[in-house]
Amino acid sequence: MISACVLIRAERGKFDAVAKNLKQIPEVKKAFSVLGRYDIVVDMEASSGKTLAHAILKANRLSGVVFTETLPEVEA
Repeated sequence: MISACVLIRAERGKFDAVAKNLKQIPEVKKAFSVLGRYDIVVDMEASSGKTLAHAILKANRLSGVVFTETLPEVEA
C-alpha cells in the first residue's frame, strides 16, 4: 500500500461540497476542512502508485477545486 496527503485549496464557499465529493473516491480514507493556506486535507491510500495517481487526478478535476499539493509517503 502507498499513501499520500493531499492539500486542497477550494473555491470560496465550496469547502463542504468538495469535501463531500472527495469522500466518494474509494482511495480517500479521510477528508476534512482546515484553517490556513489550504482548505481541505485528504488522506489517500491505494494498492499501487498508479492507482493513487488516478485518484489524485480525479480529486484535481472535482468542481470547486482550485489547486492541490500532494505529499506522497516515502520509505526511510
